Amino acid sequence: MTEDSRPDRPQPGTRVTFRWRKWDGGPHWMHECVYLGADQWGDWFGQPRGWRSSRPGRDFPAEADNVTLLPPSGDFTATFNAPPATYRIYIDIAWDVRWQGHEPTGIDMDLDVVDARDGRGIWIDDRDEWDDHRVAYGYPLDLVARLEALAVDLEQRVIAHDAPFDDGTAAAWHARLDALGSVVSEAAGPTVSGAVGPVGPDSLGPVAPDA
Repeated sequence: MTEDSRPDRPQPGTRVTFRWRKWDGGPHWMHECVYLGADQWGDWFGQPRGWRSSRPGRDFPAEADNVTLLPPSGDFTATFNAPPATYRIYIDIAWDVRWQGHEPTGIDMDLDVVDARDGRGIWIDDRDEWDDHRVAYGYPLDLVARLEALAVDLEQRVIAHDAPFDDGTAAAWHARLDALGSVVSEAAGPTVSGAVGPVGPDSLGPVAPDA
């Protein structure tokens, strides 16, 4: 069952910028994306191939379509990349991920859980950055313990292909992104300055993944 009609969310098909920051408030990644809707796992966003992600000193287009889950817990996001992207799943451990107005925002907490297609398997990445930043930024000890345990738990769930980290859950949202079709490909992607607006009238229609 989907929850697309929630009044506190943008209409499915609305373009947004997903804005990340670091613990000290410094700017981090900003992703051009489109709000797809919600299900029992949380809110979902899509980024068509060619839409941009940027942070200070880096800017690149998405090499493949991807969809991102923002769960109600607000302590991670999970991105599911279509082939030929190297990573099937890329989970960002996070804090305070939430809606601010009509756009999502959150604090990147360094640790990532990665599922690679190139034979490297599944692992927790960026432990060195985590070790540096938890000292430099003074992460609270209870938060350190909580997020380290979360990363281990998510790694095990990805290994087991437990929903929503199975193939079917994300596939339904990739199908929804595909359903936008030429409306997405013909529309100019939103800029990282934060353009917001519907991709097209009734662009999603009745296409709704069954969760």
